[in-house]
Amino acid sequence: MPTPLTQASLRIQAHAAYVLSDLLEGLETPQALSVTAFEIPGTAEFTVQAFYADPPDAAHLRELLTPLFEALQIAPPQIIFSEIQNRDWVSDSLRDLPPVRAGRFVVAGQHALSQAPRSAIRLHIEAGQAFGTGHHQTTTGCLLALDTLARRTRRRRVLDLGCGSGVLAMAAAKLWRRQVYASDIDPVAVRVARENAVRNGLGALVRPVTAAGLNHPAIADAAPYDLIMANILARPLIALAAPVARYIAPGGYIVLSGLLHSQEAAVRSAYATKGLYLARRFVRGEWPTLLLRKPVLR
Repeated sequence: MPTPLTQASLRIQAHAAYVLSDLLEGLETPQALSVTAFEIPGTAEFTVQAFYADPPDAAHLRELLTPLFEALQIAPPQIIFSEIQNRDWVSDSLRDLPPVRAGRFVVAGQHALSQAPRSAIRLHIEAGQAFGTGHHQTTTGCLLALDTLARRTRRRRVLDLGCGSGVLAMAAAKLWRRQVYASDIDPVAVRVARENAVRNGLGALVRPVTAAGLNHPAIADAAPYDLIMANILARPLIALAAPVARYIAPGGYIVLSGLLHSQEAAVRSAYATKGLYLARRFVRGEWPTLLLRKPVLR
């Protein structure tokens, strides 16, 4: 019988969940086998879980995490340790993972994709190392924005910033059958996005690159874009306002997500100062998705 694993579980505010996940993944002692973050339905909080081959020193782990909580100005959450049986959790979770439906899109693993209607735009995504099976409400909001946009206009040059597993890049490629550039700072995400594109028959259209934001020669050479998508977090969205404004063509659209209601005003203000106005909002739970547009030059 496989050796049991130790699970460390923390309940934390949404804006801190992925920062905490990154920190847990980067620790060498204790070294986590994997770290996951799950939205708690009906709240603005996540459960972050880290799995360890050997039980970590609880006091040492709390000491390592304290500076992060102080920097985020939040009370240290309780760390709950439990022993779990070691099995293939990804395969087990996929058996119960329902397909995501957003407009005409259906996002699912192979186990459920065959159930999609014939008229659906199907995206085959399996759970893996890169963030993004399409189940988070921010991704759903972005897919709804893309579906709405595609009913009104064609996009020729598209960029997906912080592409994760490549769901949005593939969605755009399916809609417009045009080359879509996709960037992520994480090379693992870029590799997974490329694999997903090939799996979906989009290998010739989706071009993933490893880059921080728009900092890549291929991204610069393809500018300006008719559509730029960014489903990340509020702070990097604000930081990207100026370069996004430079890279978007007049009349082009911008899809922004990954922000909470409490962060929307700051994000909208950052883009408004660059001359980009709000065209529409798509709200899923606590997560608004913003569709912005750059005015056409007269």
